[in-house]
Amino acid sequence: MKKQLNSKEAPEAIGPYSQGIETESLIFLSGQIPLDPNTMELVEGGENQIRQVFSNVEALCKEAGLSLNHIVKLNVSLQDLSLFNKVNDVMKDLFKEPYPARAALQVARLPLDSLIEVEAILAKEI
Repeated sequence: MKKQLNSKEAPEAIGPYSQGIETESLIFLSGQIPLDPNTMELVEGGENQIRQVFSNVEALCKEAGLSLNHIVKLNVSLQDLSLFNKVNDVMKDLFKEPYPARAALQVARLPLDSLIEVEAILAKEI
């Protein structure tokens, strides 16, 4: 069974994809960029973009009745790896140990020229 996950508290998909897909035991969140869900505009500034993208991810977690701590795997794409330490700082504020597995990489460009995109996999039972 595959069920679509949608939240008005996270930005609408800007293409032909779902915000998330729920299966029996896992939830797969599409890549989130730092759009303000009310205005659908990118927030400004590196740290603000990092915090907004995790806020969007958290909204989708809550829609599924879960939290950030149900995330078992994160993929973080950055336009500039100089933001890597700031991502770590924000994650320390938002996540509890054990932290999720994670990949972080620098990419040439992200949708709408955002500085960060984050996708996640959640386990329903931890």
